Amino acid sequence: MRISIDREGCIGSGQCTLTAPALFGQDDMGIVYVLPEGAEGTSDPSVREAEQACPVQAITVAED
Repeated sequence: MRISIDREGCIGSGQCTLTAPALFGQDDMGIVYVLPEGAEGTSDPSVREAEQACPVQAITVAED
């Protein structure tokens, strides 16, 4: 599973960091990034919940 973030589309709502704090972080501007634990792909089901929770669909999860 590969996680990608549209950093230009991210509005910093933080729903992904609340849903999957082990996979996502936010920079000083509130823009989301994938933590090293999620960068190599993950089988954590919370990643799909975070994808759905994003109000602007800035998270994309794709199967490898």
